[in-house]
Amino acid sequence: MKNLKIIADSAIPFLRGALEPWAEVHYLPGAAIEAADVCDADALIVRTRTRCDARLLGGSHVGLVATATIGFDHIDTAWCAANGIRVETAAGCNARGVLQWVAAVLVHLSRLGGWRPEERTLGVVGVGHVGSLVREYAELWGFRVLCCDPPREEREHCGFLPLEEVARHSDILTFHTPLDDTTRHMAGKELFGQMRPGAILLNSSRGEVVDGEALAASGLGWVLDVWEHEPHLDPGLLRRALLATPHVAGYSEQGKANATALVVEAVARHFDLPAKAWRPSEAARPAPRPIGWQELCSTIGEAYDIAGESRCLKAHPDAFERLRDNYRYRREYF
Repeated sequence: MKNLKIIADSAIPFLRGALEPWAEVHYLPGAAIEAADVCDADALIVRTRTRCDARLLGGSHVGLVATATIGFDHIDTAWCAANGIRVETAAGCNARGVLQWVAAVLVHLSRLGGWRPEERTLGVVGVGHVGSLVREYAELWGFRVLCCDPPREEREHCGFLPLEEVARHSDILTFHTPLDDTTRHMAGKELFGQMRPGAILLNSSRGEVVDGEALAASGLGWVLDVWEHEPHLDPGLLRRALLATPHVAGYSEQGKANATALVVEAVARHFDLPAKAWRPSEAARPAPRPIGWQELCSTIGEAYDIAGESRCLKAHPDAFERLRDNYRYRREYF
């Protein structure tokens, strides 16, 4: 068998050395990967910064695109399927990392507003890997939790509510949806008009799920980790955000290690390599456990200084990509 050639995003952590015993791996910045780089490659390992479509892959030898992300809106999956290219994602890899981000946000907002969880209703939009965890822990902390997930409701009849009803009754509305034609700008002028005065929107899913221009004119509060047109942030949205982070909600050490392990496994399965069980040592984590509100409030600051992170991004918006690529991954502890 000829030596495999793999093009990989150079910012994917823990990857170097994992596949080199069986493949020739070339590492490039994700946004700089071009058709000439991949024309004779067998596989791509990417993040969201590499648009995988006919323009990049047309005429290439690529048979597998593995993305170390839960989202896949940067991949033209229909085109890939029609052209015999398999697509693999790292779904669920960073769910507890995003949970930690949501927890830090909620603690910060509670201190800012002087309220306790039992005094607030939290709306969760998208009840998949992340949203299910947010729902579980938020209920444990004392929030009244309302959920919206139309695809799951249609399949499973979970008792989830329509988006408009969740929005009307929520003090805080947090989005954990993929980006597709049904979710693009699902949070827009009409929805904002139905939300409670003083309500706060959280988005750690994809920037385009929220209509930024409409949000800026809404009179609501907001906390954003993802942004339309990133890395070019709307100055007004950034300035007025209660908290602002550079697309790092899921950037825990364990989440990143999990993502890399999943893409290595995908490559190993596809090409029948003896690396299917490879995992970096950084993937080790304490057993997931419940954590009460009081313990959370007293410990989250040591694990995640989200206010400091927000101040840094607001002071240096042009450093969005640098802050993201050089992020010091957080440790999960619950």
